Amino acid sequence: MRALHREWSLTATAAGLVAAIVSYAGPFAVVLQATHAAGLDAGHTASWVWALAIGSGVSGIVLSLATRMPVIVAWSTPGAALLLASIGGYRFSDAVGAFLLASLAATVLGVTGWFGKIIAVVPGAITSALLAGILLPFVIAGSAAVTRAPLVAGTVVVAFVAARRFAERYAVVLALVAGAVVTALTGSATTAGLSLTVTAPILTLPTFDPQAVLSIGVPLLLITMAGQNAPGLTVLRQAGYQPDDRVLVGGVSAVSALLTPFGGHAINLAAITAAICTGSDSHPDRRRRYVAGVVCGVANVVAGVFAASLVSAYAVLPAAMIAALAAVALLPSVVGALTATISGPAQAHIPAVATLAITASGIVVHGVGSAFWALVVGGALWLSSQPRKTERTRAPLATRATPAAAGVARSADLSP
Repeated sequence: MRALHREWSLTATAAGLVAAIVSYAGPFAVVLQATHAAGLDAGHTASWVWALAIGSGVSGIVLSLATRMPVIVAWSTPGAALLLASIGGYRFSDAVGAFLLASLAATVLGVTGWFGKIIAVVPGAITSALLAGILLPFVIAGSAAVTRAPLVAGTVVVAFVAARRFAERYAVVLALVAGAVVTALTGSATTAGLSLTVTAPILTLPTFDPQAVLSIGVPLLLITMAGQNAPGLTVLRQAGYQPDDRVLVGGVSAVSALLTPFGGHAINLAAITAAICTGSDSHPDRRRRYVAGVVCGVANVVAGVFAASLVSAYAVLPAAMIAALAAVALLPSVVGALTATISGPAQAHIPAVATLAITASGIVVHGVGSAFWALVVGGALWLSSQPRKTERTRAPLATRATPAAAGVARSADLSP
């Protein structure tokens, strides 16, 4: 702690606070929509938020101090988006059981080091398409919200677009502030009944339904690992750190598993908000940027303690504003996912687009949701597009005469 005191800095503190604020400005709206889809009351909704915030905070503080890296932990926003289309048909205890199994599986994959090996095998275009299919409906819903409430929702969108030009890092925060101001000025919300309340978490004993595991648990595991933890590790590596994926992914997933009975669907390494804390703006000395991770973790713990008040504050905002805010917050992720979907090798295009379309459709077959079937169909199409064994064995013989042709053949065999 004495070293932490000596290495404390105002810039790292500001970076950690901004990272926390960004998390609760836009992505948090997606979590609240997921709790609404689950039909939860105010108490269970607050407990869900408590689990996510406390888990993110505690694991972020411990891992940042232990590794001396700015480890930013957050909830799985794509995972929350996935739940909108899948959680409504199950008992909440069944959903909790699926959350628990997904987190336990993530823990095993992280601790054993299998995570990196599996991610290398799963086609990147397929996982990107799955992510795009989950998030795209939010952007579409945001567009519809602007037509329903052009003043409030439209202000959110305009503020976001303007802020991205002049203050991109704070675009979502400024969009929230602008929408809240217009909401207050138009009398669309009231602050009556708002108070600072300490949250009491509620335990939900998990039950295990095979359909819930397939519809919720399997897609949640894949999206959280490939769409959240993998980019989170990448951000740290790009900043010059050497993260141990066994410690970070395994540790965060274990904390996630402990807290799922209180409602939290999944926590993971952050990517977008992590970039705020890992750059030179946090501190010129890379060795002192871990302070930002500690500050962000403390902010998450405070948010968890007062989760009920946080939920109440969002509850007074119009639904159209929340939809627009979720749309603009997820827009960069959708763009990235769509780009990765179509930038892979040609044989991955049809499997990836099929995965995207089936996921976004929201279909339910035999009680199992669209994300699972998208993975099945996309994976089958991907496998069917691979060269046959005879073609693979002939290729080296055909390319021995021309080194250039051999190089092309090797490039064509690379999977994303």
